[in-house]
This record gives sequence, C-alpha cells and structure tokens, in this order.
Amino acid sequence: MPILLMLAALTNLVCWIIILVKIFKNGDTVIGVVGIFCGLVAYIVGWTKSDELDSTKIMLVWTVAIIAQVALTFQIQSGAVPAQ
Repeated sequence: MPILLMLAALTNLVCWIIILVKIFKNGDTVIGVVGIFCGLVAYIVGWTKSDELDSTKIMLVWTVAIIAQVALTFQIQSGAVPAQ
C-alpha cells in the first residue's frame, strides 16, 4: 500500500511540474512563480485555464492522483491497511 501512496505522490509532483511549465509558456510569469510556492494556485489555474493551456487530461490525472493519495493516506492512518 505505501508503494501506491508513493506512486500517487510522484504523479502529483509530475503533474504539478507539467502545469507549471505550461503556465510559464503561456506568459503567466507571476502566476507561475506563485504556483511554485503554492501548488493549490497551480492546480486552480490549471483547471480554470484548461482550454487555454490544453491541460484537461493532465488535470484529470492530477485530480485522480490527489484523491488516491488522500484516500490511501486515510486508510493507512486509520489502521485499515497495514503500513508494510
């Protein structure tokens, strides 16, 4: 189970970086810099400008990865699944 959690976290990181690159390439430098320090900003901009950034598929993957990471974290923390 921790392997799935690490895979979800890695997916989150990769999607965040891809969206940041798309934001910078779009000319939104200030939003890109803020997105570096606050991933939530990059996530929101990625969805609100998904047509402009052509990021709908990436944002869907990122959303699923976030949900998976939260669900797996709660399962492990509650003791429902052994951490080993």
